[in-house]
Amino acid sequence: ISGTLLLVGMSGCEKTPERPMNVVYILADDLGYGDVGCYGQQIIKTPNIDRMAKEGMLFTQHYAGCTVSAPSRCSLMTGLHTGHTQVRGNREITPEGQQPMREDTYTLGKLMKSAGYTTGIFGKWGLGNPGSVSIPNKMGFDEFYGYNCQRQSHSFYPDHLWHNEEKVLFPENENNACKTYSQDLIHEQALKFIRDHKEQPFFAMLTYTLPHAELNLPHDSIYKMYENSFEETPYIGKFDKVYGGYNTSEKPLASFAAMVSRLDKYVGDVMAELKELGLDKNTIVIFTSDNGPWLTEHENGGSAGPLKDGQGTWWEGGFRVPAICWMLGKINPAINDEIMTSMDLYPTFLSMAGIEQPKDLVLDGVNQTGLLFEEKHSARDEVYYWWGSELMAIRKGEWKYYFKTIKDQYLRTCKIETPAEPLLYNVETDISERFNQAEKHPEIVKLLIEAGEKHKKG
Repeated sequence: ISGTLLLVGMSGCEKTPERPMNVVYILADDLGYGDVGCYGQQIIKTPNIDRMAKEGMLFTQHYAGCTVSAPSRCSLMTGLHTGHTQVRGNREITPEGQQPMREDTYTLGKLMKSAGYTTGIFGKWGLGNPGSVSIPNKMGFDEFYGYNCQRQSHSFYPDHLWHNEEKVLFPENENNACKTYSQDLIHEQALKFIRDHKEQPFFAMLTYTLPHAELNLPHDSIYKMYENSFEETPYIGKFDKVYGGYNTSEKPLASFAAMVSRLDKYVGDVMAELKELGLDKNTIVIFTSDNGPWLTEHENGGSAGPLKDGQGTWWEGGFRVPAICWMLGKINPAINDEIMTSMDLYPTFLSMAGIEQPKDLVLDGVNQTGLLFEEKHSARDEVYYWWGSELMAIRKGEWKYYFKTIKDQYLRTCKIETPAEPLLYNVETDISERFNQAEKHPEIVKLLIEAGEKHKKG
């Protein structure tokens, strides 16, 4: 499979191929809909993300692939929903790693590499274990720097990271010492990758762990902005590198706010680097989150914003995430209320790269190039919410119906239960899912049940 992405400039009737656009995909970890200023956050400062939103396209109805990390990232990597993906939960491998994907998986990395891109991923992987067939370098990425294991990424002062297949040791962080901060190192490697490949098309995935707990970061000028801003109750942690416990945090709310602002600084650094290298008009930058927030209620205003609940649930707060697409001169500034999902990026990049979809490649995502570049309506009006092989909910147009719910928010028991009553919400007029409309609209309930049953059979 091969192809070359071309942007076309017009000179009279002649078409002049330009250099293929670069792609930077920034994936935050557990960042909520209400955690950044352009989505309503009033206390935490995010000027760089806000400027990106002002200059680009801000999506109000963008959905992650799943409500927890590993299946969400697998959905992104394969263009499939979690009823079809290989990875359908956070399944751990000891001592390090998660359930791997099959060797023949045609990932987003392999797609972009086949289109002539140099590919890199910097941050959290969480889709395999060291030595398996499912490490970044075997899944289409030329360069990897970060955490192989998402559980170990809970520590921001780890005893090791990975650079490709080489373990990079940090003995200074042993015995729970906090000397070398991982996110700054990962960020430096990401910027270096952009600089090193400025002369050729590149695809860079920046999968920072911020603002996922643990609530631990350098007490620098960013932290000091919030150090005395909240009434704090210290979090007393039970840190364990094997089982993923969290360090103690004396001021968790200040730390959380500082983590979001640190993420914002990284976004600003990337945008400044692109401008300095003269790549800001030839690079599409996408900023989003892997799922909803773990911290749903706090003095900062609530990570989920107006949405109900967060990570590990099938309410809107678990799936609907901030998303901004930016490219100067190519994507017009707008607030876009159309539906899009992270799995749609796979066929969108496939189309942008001019690659014909292989006949044996099945995708659940839909091509959204018209939505991004031509201001057309979304190619999608349905969203399916899966957990493993269970269809939990369906959204069609403005309506969302729940087939099943999960009682435990963080999926530790994964106890699936059927709602006590039909649950139907208009998620456009009732973004907080407060008013059950099932009794008033039985015909809509019937329609969505039929649509869900048809999809389950497909």
